[in-house]
Amino acid sequence: MQYRQLGRSGLFLTGLSLGTMTFGDDRSKGATPKEAQKIIDRYLDAGGNHLDTANVYNAGKSEEIVGQALKGKRHNVTIATKVNFPEGEGYNDRGLSRHNIIRTVENSLRRLQTDYIDLLYMHCQDTTTPIEESLRAFDDLVRSGKVRYIGASNFMAWRLMKALSTSDGLGYERFVAAQYQYSLVKRDVEYEYISLFQEEGLGLLPWGPLGGGFLSGKYRKGQRPTEKDGRIGAHPDHTEEAWQRRDTEQNWDIIDAVGGIAEAHEATYAQVALAWARQRPTVTSVIIGARTLEQLEDNLKAAELQLSEEELDRLNGVSEPAELYPYRFLGEYEQKR
Repeated sequence: MQYRQLGRSGLFLTGLSLGTMTFGDDRSKGATPKEAQKIIDRYLDAGGNHLDTANVYNAGKSEEIVGQALKGKRHNVTIATKVNFPEGEGYNDRGLSRHNIIRTVENSLRRLQTDYIDLLYMHCQDTTTPIEESLRAFDDLVRSGKVRYIGASNFMAWRLMKALSTSDGLGYERFVAAQYQYSLVKRDVEYEYISLFQEEGLGLLPWGPLGGGFLSGKYRKGQRPTEKDGRIGAHPDHTEEAWQRRDTEQNWDIIDAVGGIAEAHEATYAQVALAWARQRPTVTSVIIGARTLEQLEDNLKAAELQLSEEELDRLNGVSEPAELYPYRFLGEYEQKR
């Protein structure tokens, strides 16, 4: 796999990261510890170097599985985990307070069986805790050696920029990574975030690059999936409303375009969708969430699939996000200058 620099940092990650959200998930047929071990070993053998988890993935089981699987291999791997969402029943066992950040990191270190975390994310913005308190806690963790780099996920653009400005003003450790939902069927981050990442030196690690499995090519127009039809149908959170959000004319046009390009390359739909995400501006590494060894093998081939400019233009055109003010206005203004 190719290595890419993570934002404005000295850390390099491979173009595909292994997401472990389904490890230990009994609700939606996630990987068992034994299966997860095989998936992690194969990912590392293929040259991958970055595993992504979180303290709340399956009540800590994901971190435990990752920690166990990396025994004797820790120095070859970078690990990302996260803090914010509830880990316990206590009122203070959530959010980005100093109390919860320090407590969560100590628990994650124990489950991961390591003495440092390579990349720690604020999993979501916290509108209650002052950002200065959160960033100071992250800065202290970096200075103590328990965390090496920090990132943000699921922040509004203005809140992310405020956090970066606060770090600059107070001399605190700065975000170098951003983890946001991004795929051919979900390109909302392009309105504000991509230019922000470029200007401020953040590397983007997209989650959900297959649109929750929609871009796998296994679904058909007018046929709502059942439990037998993969992740979308089997997930307990799947509802009629959720399916209707995917069941749009534009999304089926995207599927048709992906299918045509996949056929030309003798590739799968998933490989084309992942290759598109990998070739997008500011993307450092795309998070793949394989539940089986077979899915991983398929996804790994996306690391070498290079789409042509013509193919990228075709995919970009068919998946173009809806026009919103003031982006169309500003785009037209820039063209006239």
